[in-house]
Amino acid sequence: MRKILVVAVGGGLGILVMILLGHEVGLTPSAKPLNIFGGHVISALCGLLVVKLCGQNAWFAALAVGLAIAAMLATDTMHPPAGINALLMVVAHPPWTFVLMPVASGALILVAFSWAYQKAAKAVAGG
Repeated sequence: MRKILVVAVGGGLGILVMILLGHEVGLTPSAKPLNIFGGHVISALCGLLVVKLCGQNAWFAALAVGLAIAAMLATDTMHPPAGINALLMVVAHPPWTFVLMPVASGALILVAFSWAYQKAAKAVAGG
């Protein structure tokens, strides 16, 4: 189950690469570094909180996603691709450390990659 979860989180982060490469960092609200990092971490924590308090089933997975959306809105870190993290946490029930590795570390790596990509693209374009 852990391998499936890593692949699913990796897939979600892969979609994020397309968003980051298609937009200049900071211009699209959901592609801001704080939204990317905060959205993924908050969503994963919401999922783990729900599974710890309520257990695992489809209703609780839906509750976790709704809670993650509400938390991202409340903290102004809305990042739609991050919503899948809450669902994955309820379905796979990984340890709390999963929030650090691969969720938070993956989001940080993607933000750093996007920043470097944008800098290189501007340098090549002469800007």
